[in-house]
Amino acid sequence: MPELPEVETVRRQLAPRLEGAELRDVRIHDPRWTRPQPPGVVEAGLLGRRVERLGRRGKYLIWELSDEGQLLVHLRMTGALLYDPVGEPPHARVHFDLGDRHRLVYVDARRFGTGHFFEDPAARDRYLAQRIGVEPLTPEFTVEYLRRAARGRRAPAKAFVLDQRNIAGVGNIYADEALHRAGIHPLRPAGRLTGAQLGRLRDAIEVVLLAGIDAKGATIDDFRHLDGSWGSFQDQFLVHRRQGEPCPTCGTPVRKLVVGGRGTYVCERCQPRPRARRAGGRA
Repeated sequence: MPELPEVETVRRQLAPRLEGAELRDVRIHDPRWTRPQPPGVVEAGLLGRRVERLGRRGKYLIWELSDEGQLLVHLRMTGALLYDPVGEPPHARVHFDLGDRHRLVYVDARRFGTGHFFEDPAARDRYLAQRIGVEPLTPEFTVEYLRRAARGRRAPAKAFVLDQRNIAGVGNIYADEALHRAGIHPLRPAGRLTGAQLGRLRDAIEVVLLAGIDAKGATIDDFRHLDGSWGSFQDQFLVHRRQGEPCPTCGTPVRKLVVGGRGTYVCERCQPRPRARRAGGRA
């Protein structure tokens, strides 16, 4: 699934082309994209509006439109936006006519992506507030914030990081890479993380996200740029998808675990496994 760096890459590439353009025609071919809104309602709401700004929150692209309209686009697992593609790309779900012979096509093989239209920013903000927490790379993303969010949590650290209500935009790839750099085992309960560990985790999340943005995202399966090209952060992975390979830090073979239903990669020497607690709280 495209995560914060991939979505930010798309935003940076698309903004100069999309901002100022008028949506001359919008054709939504897949009703799942707008569910529960009917496609016709979304088409009518977008038609004729100008894109004034393209923003991002977490994994959402935010289209700020004229007359306060808002479109939230989530790429999910296999969604991609292609600008002026040659011919008709496979799995096309939405067509945007931008005028001056330019077009934007949303493609999605597995059809999990979404597009939701709101009449004003307040409605958009209410929708996001129920789904995502603090944005990394902002002043609000502090060790104290992580301490409050993790307090009393029994969920594994990996699940805590992946929960979008805690940290917006971090997914499976960047969680694995950040936990490795922080020296935290993905199974360690979030509520048992020390202040020092939370500090390392905060810094590591920002390091891997910035590296991902610099590399224009990671392409493992489906993520593509506007022109169909790939990101390159996968060339910098320390543990993710490196099962059986030596850890770059200590040489121990990387293991693959399942945490919260997600494939998880870890070096159990650099990231010591937490000791089980016996009855009565003694290790």
